[in-house]
Amino acid sequence: MDGITRRGVLGGLLAGTVAGPALAEAPLRSPRPPMRAGQAATGAAPVAARAASAATAPDATALVAAAQLGGKVGFVVADARTGQVLEAMNGSEPMPPASVAKAITALYALEMLGPGYRFPTRLIGTGPVQGGVLRGDLVLAGGGDPTLETDTLGDMAAALRGAGVGGIAGRFLVWDGALPFVRAIDTSQPDWLGYNPAVGGLNLNFNRVHFEWRRAQGGWQLSMDARGNRYVPKAYTTRMALANRDLPVYTYSDRGKVEEWTVAASALGNGGSRWLPVRKPDAYAGDVFQTLARAQGIALPDPQSLRGRPEGRVLVERASVDLRPMLFDMLKYSNNLTAEAVGMAASLRRGVGSHSGSGPAMSDWLAGRAGAQSRFVDHSGLGGASRISAQDMVAALARLGPQHQLRGLMKEFVMRDANGKAVPNHPVRVEAKTGTLNFVSTLAGWIGTPSGGDLVFAIFTGDVARRDSIPDSLRERPPGGREWVSRSKRLQQQLIERWAAVYAA
Repeated sequence: MDGITRRGVLGGLLAGTVAGPALAEAPLRSPRPPMRAGQAATGAAPVAARAASAATAPDATALVAAAQLGGKVGFVVADARTGQVLEAMNGSEPMPPASVAKAITALYALEMLGPGYRFPTRLIGTGPVQGGVLRGDLVLAGGGDPTLETDTLGDMAAALRGAGVGGIAGRFLVWDGALPFVRAIDTSQPDWLGYNPAVGGLNLNFNRVHFEWRRAQGGWQLSMDARGNRYVPKAYTTRMALANRDLPVYTYSDRGKVEEWTVAASALGNGGSRWLPVRKPDAYAGDVFQTLARAQGIALPDPQSLRGRPEGRVLVERASVDLRPMLFDMLKYSNNLTAEAVGMAASLRRGVGSHSGSGPAMSDWLAGRAGAQSRFVDHSGLGGASRISAQDMVAALARLGPQHQLRGLMKEFVMRDANGKAVPNHPVRVEAKTGTLNFVSTLAGWIGTPSGGDLVFAIFTGDVARRDSIPDSLRERPPGGREWVSRSKRLQQQLIERWAAVYAA
């Protein structure tokens, strides 16, 4: 483990690339209080106070050693106003960012798409409506909306009926070509993880299907649906069967038009539910819309995939919320599909039309805009092969964050006591993005200190060798994983408390 470096050692890196752009923005917090009467302009008083705080604050090296995480710990903390690095450990070591990558994705999407960008979902007719019948094909055309819900499709079916359409003479087509299709965000992950779905131009319910089981006489009652708040249509393109076994809990197979699942009977208990990923999102969305249209009295034939871009007249359109509030929710709930969809939409603006090329395109953009080196394989941080150093993460946040008001999209990091309970009205305010993979825990954002100081930081912890050794059957809850993450999060808070005390002014 490398030792701690402090002020001046890495200062030149950020001072040259960050201080100008960062200081050109309006401050996100009130300026520092003016110097009190008699305080020397040379800063002797703050330096003396800082020295006193440093003498009583826990040593960072000791904190890292006490956490007993193994692997690597890398961090950098800098003055948010000047970009001057204050303290670092393994700051230049590329490490997996986990979901902290979503902060870079948010910056990328805001710059390439704009904060008011919306994803449309349309019903397009290829012929006229005569006597309540569409004389042509009906196309459900996705625009890549990562927040598309069953309720939205239900409202679109009602609006289609309200537009005078009671049936169609042609085909019912589904188009999902607005975004590159990927069967899973990270193909190395097990099939059953709901946070690793397919991504494409149609992303219904985050491309997840709701599986529910209940005790019934002589066994269990299983169901698969696409539930929303107001509509709960059955899902016909995915099925679940019971298997008399202990492990694995789930198996998946793709058989033609239907996605086939089995579940181990021993894992069910008395009842419960979970969301499972969908690998054929166009078929899923078409299936659900067909059911919702039938409820409105509109009989549609079975959906077929449309390869080419749809042409015709827009009969019904629904747009997503603006990009900025969408990104707020993405960062708050750490939604992987939203990150992939907005990231790929941003890359399309750069002429990159594949998921495999989209992560590297974001890396190229980041190098050009912030001088930060990275290797992104996706936009969510789910792929364990992505790498960025704490040093480059801080450079990106300090240089680009104020310009795009990223701090306002960050979730408040809850400060906790030694027993893990939230501390209300804690004097240190932290707005940051967390990230967690198996034996990887990360945190990056801003710290507002009680005395008005403003810091930007990144903390990366990861035992990659231990992560890579986990068998597929234990990926969801690996032994020791929860305890490891708890120790990492405790270390993160301890470092934040140290920095708030030592670098307060």
